[in-house]
This record gives sequence, C-alpha cells and structure tokens, in this order.
Amino acid sequence: MSAHSSISAQEAADRLAIRELIDAYAHCADRRDAKGQMALFTEDTRFLVHLDATAAEPTQELHGREALAPVFDNLNSYRATTHFNGQSTVSLDGDRASGESYCLAHHISSGADAERTIMIASIRYLDEFVKRDGGWFFAERRLLVDWTETRPCVP
Repeated sequence: MSAHSSISAQEAADRLAIRELIDAYAHCADRRDAKGQMALFTEDTRFLVHLDATAAEPTQELHGREALAPVFDNLNSYRATTHFNGQSTVSLDGDRASGESYCLAHHISSGADAERTIMIASIRYLDEFVKRDGGWFFAERRLLVDWTETRPCVP
C-alpha cells in the first residue's frame, strides 16, 4: 500500500466515487433494489462467486449485466440483510482501477417454526472498475467468502 503525501483533486474525487459505488452496491442489496444494483455494473461485466475463498475456480460465473438479476433477486429469500462495508484499497490507473474491499454480510431467515436464524458471511470483493461518461462502474466483481457463521437470532 502506498502512502499519499498529497493527491490531486481528481484522484480524490475518483477515490470517493469508487467508495460510493461500493457502498451503493451494499445499499441496493439491503433495500432489494436489484435494478439499481445492476445499474452499477457495465453491460459486459463479469461477476464471479467463490463460496470458498481458497478455491481456484469460482462456484458461479456470470457474464453481462442482465445475468445478475437472479443473483440479486436471491436476497429476497431473506427476511432482512445488512451489508456492513469495512476497509478498502484502490489502485487508480486513469479511467481504470482495481481494488479490494471487505464486507460483513448479515442475513436473517425465518424457518417454518418461526425461529429466526442469522447467517454472517465475511466477504472480500476483488474488483475491476472502469470510468465511463464520468461515472465509475464495476467491470468485474469477484465475491470471495472467507467464512460464515449461522446461529439462532433472538428477536
């Protein structure tokens, strides 16, 4: 990681815009705004899911913005979710950037017996970003699940 003694106004704006993109993804997920979430990606995006972060091959690989709809729609199977974003790093290269961000994703479910459970997933996202028409988008998002925990959830 590099130290920044000073950065240009443009670099600061780009870094802020990318962080807002990362946060918008989590916000849309928790609000079940699949269309808003999809709009954060390029038309030709790649989305790769590694349910085991140590696995070389992804569990699921999707190509194109429209292919994301069923993945984002799957969040509707939960009673509630909270995606809490943590640290992130970004390397800028003109109108392209790459980064890694951390997220603790909380998923509340209700069983047939009305017992609630919470599944917490520690997620890392490895991202490739592109700037188009002045805005930043995900060109590729790789979701890596480092660990999960499921337990009863007291109301």
